[in-house]
Amino acid sequence: LVRTDVYACGTIIYPVLDLTGFVDETHDFESRYLDGLVGPLDEVPELYAERSPITHVERITAPFLLLQGLDDVICPPAQAERLLTRVAGRGVPHAYLAFPGEGHGFRHADTMIRVLEAELALYARVFGFDRPDVPELELRG
Repeated sequence: LVRTDVYACGTIIYPVLDLTGFVDETHDFESRYLDGLVGPLDEVPELYAERSPITHVERITAPFLLLQGLDDVICPPAQAERLLTRVAGRGVPHAYLAFPGEGHGFRHADTMIRVLEAELALYARVFGFDRPDVPELELRG
């Protein structure tokens, strides 16, 4: 959503949005994960900024649904909250659903049902088809 305008909307699920923050905020096991994908932070900090969606929030124009487990130690909720703070007041329709008791990867049946219904509701709204069997998704903007 920050790299192209080809998408009509998007669903973002327990994301890495801030690569620099990820290094400090993630679980110890994953803390060096980006070294192999991007390079060591102390050697290429500009790549971390360039590749972080959080530094390009102004490019988001499509409606989105952000889904986050509140107990996620890999991609902590703080990342999602920073995105929401930066998108606030920009007029981009979005919804944020945060799930207590869920981590990185949703496991509870009720969460999975709510996630799928919310995603379908977003697509129904954006693409203009009716799904009366799915709860309405309230978008802020």
